[in-house]
Amino acid sequence: MATSTTTNMTRMELTRLKQRLKVARRGHKLLKDKRDELMKQFLDIVRLNKELRVNVEEALMKAHASFTVASALMSPAMLEQALLYPKQSVSLNVRYQNIMSVNVPVFDFKTRSDDPSEIFPYGFAMTSGELDAAVDALSRIFQDMLKLAEVEKTTQLLAEEIEKTRRRVSALEYVMIPNTMEKIRYISMKLEENERGNITRLMKVKDMILKEAHGYQD
Repeated sequence: MATSTTTNMTRMELTRLKQRLKVARRGHKLLKDKRDELMKQFLDIVRLNKELRVNVEEALMKAHASFTVASALMSPAMLEQALLYPKQSVSLNVRYQNIMSVNVPVFDFKTRSDDPSEIFPYGFAMTSGELDAAVDALSRIFQDMLKLAEVEKTTQLLAEEIEKTRRRVSALEYVMIPNTMEKIRYISMKLEENERGNITRLMKVKDMILKEAHGYQD
């Protein structure tokens, strides 16, 4: 048996393995709790991701429809010139939030100007109202698009952490804990055998001493 050649058959080793088993079981419980909480967070994020994606896709389709109409009403050169030099600018800030030891990104953006008319980089005299509607729709959906990117990255990171945690739980549950328990049983059995052997030898020694003592009495 492999255990006999790799494990010290001592009470000190038995105590060490029992302590290791205790720590492994506690770690197993903590990791299972972490995995369950990660799954709860993951499912909440997935639902939010689905909702945001539907909203963004619908808004983009409306904006695209408005651009299509504007393209039909305006010449390509006029449309390109109207959108060539944007007036508004956006600064993006990235910070990180810790979710069950996973650092997920949080995106914040700020426009250079709070004036809503700054989103239109052109005058209204020579452009179509459909172009205004398309630009306005894209401006309104920008926040949701940024949130969608944040949520999708969070989903990816949480999924990776769930898989790592699942593998660790499985390794403890099906490999480390059973192997440690087997070693504890084996050492306990060997120590009991040695104890019985020692008792047997002591009884034989006692019998020899008694026989010798009885012989001397004769």
